[in-house]
Amino acid sequence: MMPISDHPLRYATVNELHARPFPSLEVPSTAVYVAIKEPVQAQNRDRGLDRAHLLALLDRHASAHPQPDATHFQGPIGRAELKWESHTEFVTYTAFTKGNSARPFDPAEAEVLPEEWLAEAPGKRLTSVLIRVEPMPASDDDLLRRVDDWFVPESLAVSRVVDGAAVVAGDFRIDPAGHIRFAVFVAPGTGPRRVGRIVQRLCEIETYRAMSMLGLMRSRDLSGRLNALDPRLSTLVSGLDNAEPAPEAALHQLLTISAELESLAVQFSFRFGATAAYEAIVNQRIEVLREARIEGRQTFGEFMMRRYDPAMRTVKSAERRLKDMAERAERAAELLRTRVDVERSAQNQKLLESMDRRADLQLRLQRTVEGLSVVAISYYAFQLLRYGLGPIVEAAFEVPVYALDVVLVPLVVAGVWLMVRRIRNALD
Repeated sequence: MMPISDHPLRYATVNELHARPFPSLEVPSTAVYVAIKEPVQAQNRDRGLDRAHLLALLDRHASAHPQPDATHFQGPIGRAELKWESHTEFVTYTAFTKGNSARPFDPAEAEVLPEEWLAEAPGKRLTSVLIRVEPMPASDDDLLRRVDDWFVPESLAVSRVVDGAAVVAGDFRIDPAGHIRFAVFVAPGTGPRRVGRIVQRLCEIETYRAMSMLGLMRSRDLSGRLNALDPRLSTLVSGLDNAEPAPEAALHQLLTISAELESLAVQFSFRFGATAAYEAIVNQRIEVLREARIEGRQTFGEFMMRRYDPAMRTVKSAERRLKDMAERAERAAELLRTRVDVERSAQNQKLLESMDRRADLQLRLQRTVEGLSVVAISYYAFQLLRYGLGPIVEAAFEVPVYALDVVLVPLVVAGVWLMVRRIRNALD
C-alpha cells in the first residue's frame, strides 16, 4: 500500500503550536526585556533589518545564528540567555540572567543589551522592562514593605498569582533609567518553567498594553479631524429640505466629506483592528494569572479596569463614531440623490409638456401651410390645364377661354384638396 502524502503545510502548522517556548528560570534571576517598533507602517517594515540587528548582537558573543526565515530564536549571549521574537509590528529581546544585583532594579542590569547596539536598532523603543525574580519573603508584611519601597504606592498593583505560586508587583511607571519594573516573589516549590511562564506573561502584558495604547493616541488625532467634519456634515444634513444650496452643489460637498471619511477609515482601520486584538491579549494574559488579592491591595486586573479599560473604550468610541458618520453621510447622499432625481424628473416632465405644445403648434402650422399649399398647387395646376386645354376648347367649341376657367377652377381645387387629404391620411 502506497503511503499517504502529507499536506505541504502539515508540519508547519503543528510546529507553530510549539513555537516560542516559555523560558525556564531559576530563583533568583533577572530578566531584561525590550520591544522595538518602527513608528510608521511597522507591519510593512524590512524584516531583514531586524535579523541583521539580531546577528550583530549574536556576533558580539560568537553565538550561533538562527535559521534564515526564523521568527524566534533562543540562545546564550555570554552569561545571559537571549530570547528573540519577531511579531507583526515589533520585535522583542529578552535576556535572562541568574542572580540579582545588590541594588534592586539596578540600571546596570540592562547593560546585557548594550546601549550602542540598541541605538542602531531599526526602529524605536516601544517599551523596556526590568523584572526581578527572588524568593518569597517570610511574611506578607515584609513583602509589602519591599514593594512599597520599590514602587510608587498610588500606582502599585500587587497580587498573588497562579494559585499562590508567586506574588507579582509593579507600578507601570517609567523609572529614571527608562525602564518599567516588575518584581516576582516565588514561593518555595515553584518549578523553573512556571516561573518562566509568569515572567513571560508580565512581559506580554506590558508589551500589548503599550501597543494597544497606540490606538488611543491615534483615536485622539482622529477625534480632532472628526470634530472638524461633524459640523459640516450636520449643516448639510439639516439643510436637505432647503432650497439653498442647490442639490447638485450640496451633493458635491457631501461626496467630498464622504470621501474624506472613507480615507480616514482606510488610514485607521488597521490600528483599530490591532488595538482590539492587543486589548484581548492583555485581558487574557491577566486572566491566566489567576490573581488573588493581598491585604486589600489592587490587583493587575483592577489597575487595568481603572486606567486601561477607559482608554480602550475611547478607542472603540472613536472607531464607532467614524463608522456612524460615514453611514450618516452615505444616507444623506442617498437622500440628496433622490431629491436630485425627483427634480430632474419634474424638469423632464416639463420638457415633455413643452415638446407636446410645440408639436401641437407644428401640427397647426402644418395644417395652415397645408391650406396654403392647396391654393398654390391649384393655381399652378389650373394654369397648366388652361394653357393646355384652352386653345383646344376654344377651337373645337368656339367658347372663350374665360368660360373654361369657370369650369376648371372648382375641379382643380377639389382635386388638389382630395389629393393632399389622401396623402395626409396615409401618413397619419
